[in-house]
Amino acid sequence: MGRKLSTAVIGAGLAMVSVLSTSGTAQAHGYTTTPTSRQAFCAQGQVSNCGAIQWEPQSVEGPKGFPEAGPPDGRICSGGNQRFAELDDPRGGSWPATGVTAGQGYTFRWTFTVPHRTSEFEYYITRNGYHPSQPITRAALESQPFMTVPMGGRQPAMTENHQGSMPTGKSGRHVIVAVWNVADTGNAFYSCSDVRF
Repeated sequence: MGRKLSTAVIGAGLAMVSVLSTSGTAQAHGYTTTPTSRQAFCAQGQVSNCGAIQWEPQSVEGPKGFPEAGPPDGRICSGGNQRFAELDDPRGGSWPATGVTAGQGYTFRWTFTVPHRTSEFEYYITRNGYHPSQPITRAALESQPFMTVPMGGRQPAMTENHQGSMPTGKSGRHVIVAVWNVADTGNAFYSCSDVRF
């Protein structure tokens, strides 16, 4: 009897491990840590009332194909994922902002829990005249990324650094929308960082 019970317990444990290894929260993912993203600020406890994102900053996954496809306007920072809607709230323009200089070289950094094979990373920024108290929409963003890092299907390391420059002609508060386009799924990861030029 004891042996049958032990076998049943071990079998149940293995089934649980299998479920966890295929669930969305146990696999993948990643987010920008430089400039500090909204989800990173939440995970660090520097911003309150963040909801689930404070425990899952790496999980802002949504459809890829941005800007032609992807998450809907007003829900870009959450990747269209309702569980992380707090990221779309502009909070009256009060998200902490990283100080940057227009045209200056900059190291953009992603941190991953589990990396994926990657098509490319893209970085978009808000247009001049953007008001930080408004949610992020496609109309609020420049139409083309200011930086694209092609990966050709390679898998990034656990920390990925991209050397580039901050866009020129910017001043005041802006939002950078970083998009990690995964090569082997139909999804991408989205990460919004508030910056001050």
